[in-house]
Amino acid sequence: MSIGTVRAETPDDRAERQREQRGWYVYDWACSVYSTSVLTVFLGPYLTSVAESAADADGYVHPLGVPVRAGSFFAYSVSLSVIVAVVLMPLAGAAADRTGRKKPLLGAAAYTGAAATTGMFFLDGHRYLLGGALLVVANAAQSVAAMVYNSYLPQIAPPEERDAVSSRGWATGYAAGSLVLVANLVLYSAHDSFGLSETAAVRVCLASAGLWWGTFTLVPLRRLRDRHARVEHTGAPGLRQLAATVRDMRRHPLTLAFLLAYLVYNDGIQTVISQASVYGSQELGLGQSTLIEAVLLVQVLAVAGALAMGRLARTYGAQRTILGSLVAWTLTLAAGYFLPAGAPVWFFVLASGIGLVLGGSQALSRSLFSHLVPPGKEAEYFSAYEVSDRGMSWLGPLLFGVTYQLTGSYRSAIISLVAFFVIGFALLARVPVRQAVRAAGNPVPEKI
Repeated sequence: MSIGTVRAETPDDRAERQREQRGWYVYDWACSVYSTSVLTVFLGPYLTSVAESAADADGYVHPLGVPVRAGSFFAYSVSLSVIVAVVLMPLAGAAADRTGRKKPLLGAAAYTGAAATTGMFFLDGHRYLLGGALLVVANAAQSVAAMVYNSYLPQIAPPEERDAVSSRGWATGYAAGSLVLVANLVLYSAHDSFGLSETAAVRVCLASAGLWWGTFTLVPLRRLRDRHARVEHTGAPGLRQLAATVRDMRRHPLTLAFLLAYLVYNDGIQTVISQASVYGSQELGLGQSTLIEAVLLVQVLAVAGALAMGRLARTYGAQRTILGSLVAWTLTLAAGYFLPAGAPVWFFVLASGIGLVLGGSQALSRSLFSHLVPPGKEAEYFSAYEVSDRGMSWLGPLLFGVTYQLTGSYRSAIISLVAFFVIGFALLARVPVRQAVRAAGNPVPEKI
């Protein structure tokens, strides 16, 4: 075979690629349970209650001698985990691309997170410091593992398959989150029948997420394979590596333009996810059980939404489909502004709208970005993508909080988030994605 000739794909090659893709889906099945059961439902209220039990008469705990309100301890722990992740992700990304050995990094990060989550079983009494430490380790490890996991996408799926593969991955994760959350809620609601106290049931739910994460991670570690590094990298410590990655992105301004658009509209998505329960409880007067049922509904419908939007992308392209989802997000928030208080049925309608666009907008954003990454720099660029996903989503909660402070209305706060979807739409619509793909040195798919 002469130099430059591309070998035609054989049936065995196709079967091996599909086998690797199925292994890749299973990692989403493994780790999404942590996001759903641990972060979204159980850990925040439980860790706060542990901190409150350890607080002094004024309601303060004193980690490392620093006075902290017990009610703020969980939020501060999450913030610290994001800072740790922002430092670690660029280092891990550069190492993965430099060596080509992504699988050991994925395994190390996944099992560190799974072990920390399983260790939450021992979070009882006044052990709020243990809970905070385990949260920081688990959350930072999940971020690093997600970065490595996402960086496999350009390597396991050719351009024409990428939207579908990314959508199936998201759908698989939401399916696992739904399944385990149902089991957790049965255990939690009927804890007396299982001979458990309420706190013991919560600890079992937390630990089971870690065991689930660790057990199913075995599948992708067996099926995914390492590739030889194609680009030489010079490592730099922590944030300097992130800065070096951003400087490199300046040579690909269209990739950077997409990342800016994603940063804006994803900030809106993440804020809706985090603040919807506050809106439901404080403005609409809904109970905890209703809110948990709404979370479960979002998870279930996100499976269908991710798969449906993946199919739409085959016809209309990922960019147009994402733009359509941003319009749907805007209409959903507008409808949420008018929801009547004390009417859970309408809140479930709102949750349905969120679920149907949530998975698809995230999955297609990931696949579209994968086309804009220069070959050989997948992990490094996806570290910047993960930083924008996890480390930069602060402006939305700030706007939500400031709007509520100025107006005293959660309805005004929720409608203020429309700005992120409108601005994100305008920024994304201006990105010439075909030109951006060519500029990154990648083949342009027929539909994008």
